[in-house]
Amino acid sequence: MDKVKQTAKARQILDEFAAAFHNLRLDEDFSSVVNLVVKQRNHGKIITTGMGKAGIAMRKFASTLCSLGFSAAHLHPGEASHGDLGLITKDDILFVASTSGKTREIIEIVELARNIDVKKVVGITSHPDSPIRDMADYIIDMGMINEAGYLGLAPTTSILIMLGITDCIALVAAEHANITKEDYSKYHHGGYLGSVARGDREIF
Repeated sequence: MDKVKQTAKARQILDEFAAAFHNLRLDEDFSSVVNLVVKQRNHGKIITTGMGKAGIAMRKFASTLCSLGFSAAHLHPGEASHGDLGLITKDDILFVASTSGKTREIIEIVELARNIDVKKVVGITSHPDSPIRDMADYIIDMGMINEAGYLGLAPTTSILIMLGITDCIALVAAEHANITKEDYSKYHHGGYLGSVARGDREIF
C-alpha cells in the first residue's frame, strides 16, 4: 500500500469515528446519571469497571473523575470475585461498560455487586440485546457501533465512544458541581496542568 492509499485509509477511519460521534444520542438517562454523580460527591465512591479495551477506557474515566474532585476507583472485573469486590460498598455507584454487554466477567460483577446491596448501577453499552440493559438502573446507549478498519473487529470506534461519553459525564458533572480551577489545582497539583490551574507566573 503506497503513501497516498495509507493516508486515504486513515482519513476514512477518522471519518468513521466522526460519524459515530455525530450519530450518538443522549437521552434522559444521561442527565440522570450526571445528577447522580454530582450528588455522590462527598457521599461515597464511584467505581468503574470494564473488560479489555473497555476496562482501559473506564480506568481513564475514574482517573478523570478523581482529578475533578470526585472519589473514584477502577475495579478489574476479573479480580472482583477474588476479593477485590471489597472495594465497593452499598452506597457507591458502579459504572459498567461493555459494547456487547455479554462479557461473562461483566455480567458477574453486576450480580456480585447486587449481592452486597449496591443500589446504583450505570451501564454503558451498545447491542440492543445486551443483558446489561436489564441489569442496570441507568443505561447510556452507545448506539449501534461499526468498528473502524478493514477487519471491523478491533475495539476502536466503540472505545472512542466510551471515552467520549464518560468524559462528557465527568465534565458536565464537574461544571454542575461548580468545580473551579482552584479546586482542580488541589487535586492535580503537579506538572504543567497544576501550574496552569494555580495561575503560576512561570509556567514550565
